[in-house]
Amino acid sequence: MEDFRGKIVVVISLIVFVIGFGTIGYMSIEGWCFWDSFYMTVITLTTVGYREIHELSFNGQLFTVVLLIGGVGTMLYALSTGAKFILEGELQEIYGRKRLEKKLRDLKDHYIVCGYGRMGKIVARELKHNKLKFAVIEKNEVLLDPDEKEEFLIIQGDATKDELLKRVGIERAKCLISVLPTDAENLYVVLSARGLKPELLIVARAGEEGSEQKLLRAGADRVVSPYHIGGLRMAHSVLKPAVVDFIEFATKSGNIDLQIEEITIQEGSDLVGNSLDYCGIGRDLGIIVVAIKEKSGEMKFNPTFRTIIEAGDTLIAVGETSKLEILENMAVKKK
Repeated sequence: MEDFRGKIVVVISLIVFVIGFGTIGYMSIEGWCFWDSFYMTVITLTTVGYREIHELSFNGQLFTVVLLIGGVGTMLYALSTGAKFILEGELQEIYGRKRLEKKLRDLKDHYIVCGYGRMGKIVARELKHNKLKFAVIEKNEVLLDPDEKEEFLIIQGDATKDELLKRVGIERAKCLISVLPTDAENLYVVLSARGLKPELLIVARAGEEGSEQKLLRAGADRVVSPYHIGGLRMAHSVLKPAVVDFIEFATKSGNIDLQIEEITIQEGSDLVGNSLDYCGIGRDLGIIVVAIKEKSGEMKFNPTFRTIIEAGDTLIAVGETSKLEILENMAVKKK
């Protein structure tokens, strides 16, 4: 956009320069007033063929020849280039809007991130790293790198408006994450999203103390307080440094050595109805199952090797990334 504006400025500057050059030339050579000089310059450059304003002297005729040879070509170039830039800009804008609307229409089972501040950028990067489809709503204009423009779907607007949430396909979305600057804005988004899609998973950010309960009552499934979490993390860094180092290592994005993942067991998997020991999750894959979240929502910590895996269970597992991928395949289809 800035490059387009720069080109338009250059075109306008050329036109102003040529007209100004002709006007000043006639005023200096012929001694005419400003309007007569300006009018003579315009009819000369546009080659309309009107009669001369006043009788021209020899020097004036010579100047007119120079103006015709140099100025007319410059004016035609500037006008044609300007028209080209404007037309291309309009076409690009129309094409860009249609392309954006098509991408929005094609979204399904995607994530909606409301807010692209410091937290929103981290959330978007994590979703991108996990190859998940998502759309971002941000009120302010966002400057992206060329590669990010193709990968990030960012819509400028107010996320508290129902029309905009519908535009990004909230009826087809899997989850909404609201990380707007204020608790009031996040509260509005939660209320709107819950009303538009009652079964939607909603995660919201809370800034002030006491806002968590308000957001939960408004319809948020989970509320995260970055200040509370940050304070605990700093305290634990002093009190339990080894534990914090392990958690950071296991949850670091892009770590290929060790990861903590949640793996949901689907119907039809060979893991269903078998114990952890029989499936060889620890023995063959070297994966540690630290907890199992049952379909009912009950969490079982440190399950024994005799624990039976059921469809709908979510395994909280720690292991190498490659081994976790094998377990994910085992959880969704038969061997």
